[in-house]
Amino acid sequence: MPAHASIDAVADGASPLPPGTPPDTALILVNLGTPDAPTPQGVRRYLAEFLSDRRVVGLPRWLWLPLLHLAVLPLRSSKVAKKYASIWFEGEDGGSPLSAYTRRLARAVQAQMPELRVVDAMRYGNPGLKQRLRQLRDEGVRRALVLPLYPQYSTTTTASVGDVLARERALPTRMVEDYHLDAGWLDAVAGSIRTFREANGSAGHLLFSFHGLPQRLVDAGDPYARQCEAGAAAIAQRLGLSAEQWTLSYQSRFGRDKWLEPSTQATLHVLAARGVRTVDVVAPGFAVDCIETLEEVAMMLAEDFAGHSGTLRYIPCLNDTRPHAQALTDIARRELERWS
Repeated sequence: MPAHASIDAVADGASPLPPGTPPDTALILVNLGTPDAPTPQGVRRYLAEFLSDRRVVGLPRWLWLPLLHLAVLPLRSSKVAKKYASIWFEGEDGGSPLSAYTRRLARAVQAQMPELRVVDAMRYGNPGLKQRLRQLRDEGVRRALVLPLYPQYSTTTTASVGDVLARERALPTRMVEDYHLDAGWLDAVAGSIRTFREANGSAGHLLFSFHGLPQRLVDAGDPYARQCEAGAAAIAQRLGLSAEQWTLSYQSRFGRDKWLEPSTQATLHVLAARGVRTVDVVAPGFAVDCIETLEEVAMMLAEDFAGHSGTLRYIPCLNDTRPHAQALTDIARRELERWS
């Protein structure tokens, strides 16, 4: 990896456009998506789109779609809406944490790349990626670099963004497939952990919790688990941790398939049984905080671990922090140089 320029050097080296000149190139930061409102109706609309994607649920359509609309959505929408309501941001720039933080992150990257048009988009929900591409075309943009906010590549996430780009030909596009070993990103995650521990005291154990995936997809060649392991090891190395001081696990299981193991909840139980009373949990597979981190980890799993006489300290995602924006800026600049 090339050495990263300082933030000021990157900003000074940028080429801002004259006032009123539309940018030729756009950078689209794409996240998974979120409901527009923490209501059963809002959640149902979002989950219907999300769970209808063949990349997410691979069952035959004739079997899955009736089950989805007649059983899954009626049963899950109200329950999930309550979870969203417990973490929903209020105010002018509020809404779902995932949506709010992604917007703010796009603004932070835009400040570092004034010569581009930097926008956010969602694979599911609003603002949709297809609509963003058409909007940018209508604004005079001639090409778009797409950066999915998934550090690790998976057929269930990154490849689904690629599906949209293959279908929607509004603009020439190029996509960053992963950045799980990017030096700037690794430094940013390690730095956030170090800063948290300096402010709150070092815990006995660090747990890397990644979103889970059906085991059959990994067996079929999906590189996600391998990239999670490589990234976690690189972060632990930057922190100077021994093998006994950190663990990797997977969360957010859905459905009856066998998923990647060990699960985060089971791992916390094992740590509690070993006498570990304080665990710091970080979720580097998520670019910004969302329902899986704020509700599942920081609330639900923290309460469960407390029932085993333990204290779970959640370390926030990178969100719209300066190191995160700088890491993504560097990734985008290198990819644009290759594209040129």
